[in-house]
Amino acid sequence: MPPQIAVDARGKPAKTAAMRTKTRTRPQNRRGEKTRSALLDAAETLFAETGFYAVTVRQIAQKAGADPALVTYYFGGKRELFDAVLLRRATELNAIRQQELERLEANAGPDGPSVEEIINAFTHPLLDRTANGGPGWKSYFALIGQITNTPEWGAAVMNKYFDPIVIRFLESLKRKIPDCSEEDLFWSYHFLSGALVLTFAQTGRIDVLSEGLCKSSDIASVHERMPGFIAAGILHLQERARNRKATS
Repeated sequence: MPPQIAVDARGKPAKTAAMRTKTRTRPQNRRGEKTRSALLDAAETLFAETGFYAVTVRQIAQKAGADPALVTYYFGGKRELFDAVLLRRATELNAIRQQELERLEANAGPDGPSVEEIINAFTHPLLDRTANGGPGWKSYFALIGQITNTPEWGAAVMNKYFDPIVIRFLESLKRKIPDCSEEDLFWSYHFLSGALVLTFAQTGRIDVLSEGLCKSSDIASVHERMPGFIAAGILHLQERARNRKATS
């Protein structure tokens, strides 16, 4: 016997309790996600502008148009909100960089990708989003620049969110240039990281120094030059290591 379907006064199938719950919760879930996203956006902007300690939960909530209690509800507190801000874009960014490197390695010939191509796969997703990703990405990279230059935050935050992808790229470089020592590779990444942080900061220093010939906001020019510049430095260190080995 087929199951009996309840009908309402108009003869149409009546909504079950589960259906009514689903109808009620979908708008609530959407509103909740919208509020959570607004809090993340507001926190990202304010943290980037004035730093972690100068921003209050009330200011974040006010900018997001939300009740301050919702910061606790969704995140637990200001530090947890800060972590959520970092994690949101780091997850996306690291996945894209991983995909670019894997695609590069898969499509390279028997000699593998060049050092410059590997560096480009690492830097391109960051520089592209700095230039074209909109205000949210600009705030995010400004925030990364801040915490990287802060001893209290730098090592812990970067270790937590970015070390695995950095190690993955260093491994790719090591396969390409096995004569380059691990010490030289880590120093090379240190120099690359410093160049990226200065680029994110867009301080305008190069604008003044070059009397307007170069602009710190010209990310396309940075992207055109940085991978080759860093690659040349790494290859120089490898050649130096070879020469030392040959004369020892």
